[in-house]
Amino acid sequence: MNPYVKSIQFRNDYCLLLTFENGEKRTFDLSPYFNKPVFARLKNAALFKTARVISGSVEWQGEIDLSYDTLYLESKAVKAASSQSKTTHGKKKNLVVAAVQKKKLPKVRAAIK
Repeated sequence: MNPYVKSIQFRNDYCLLLTFENGEKRTFDLSPYFNKPVFARLKNAALFKTARVISGSVEWQGEIDLSYDTLYLESKAVKAASSQSKTTHGKKKNLVVAAVQKKKLPKVRAAIK
């Protein structure tokens, strides 16, 4: 059984960034579905952005939805490197803070007798 969708974020070009209940992040491109009449309405960006998570699947206004199985099986895994590149600055900052905190710690010397 595939994991349920936990949250979604909207990306450019009718893509969704999906976070699944197992913590995995995947991207799903909806544009190939536009040739099907029910999904053609989602070319309207305002309607596309009405998506919400319902019972682990994604649903839009007008009774348009995709199952969590479809979303998981037809999405692409987000590589860790691409998500890390966005947070590199934050990681460097955390390393600097850790280094400063390390300097503030008192030096303890235990005398062994």
